[in-house]
Amino acid sequence: MNLIPRKYYLDDIFDNFLSVPEESNMKCDIYEKDGNYHIEMDIPGYDKKDIQVECDKGYLTITAEKSDEEEEKEGKKYIRRERVYGKYKREFYLGDIQSDKIDAEFKNGILKITVPKKEEVVSKTSIEIR
Repeated sequence: MNLIPRKYYLDDIFDNFLSVPEESNMKCDIYEKDGNYHIEMDIPGYDKKDIQVECDKGYLTITAEKSDEEEEKEGKKYIRRERVYGKYKREFYLGDIQSDKIDAEFKNGILKITVPKKEEVVSKTSIEIR
């Protein structure tokens, strides 16, 4: 008896239809505490060297990239592959912030980013009429 991959049937029609956007592969929680914004993002299966955090023109960009070259070198013949490799990216608009004060830590598949809140400048003043 031969193993016939499920792709042989109609599954491939639904794979593209039911695919999820790449940002949904990087789930995160964002909260405010102690005068800072905190972003906690799940990036399981990646190493610290695979992740890049950048801040440019008020945008915080988180990129995780991993290739499957290591597994291809081993000469494996897969019957089914569900783990996805590639590049994932999330971007958040933070506005005018001090990017040198952003702190990031990656531990046990969780990326934690702390962004200090910028103190709001009061632009409204009351002018006394004489």
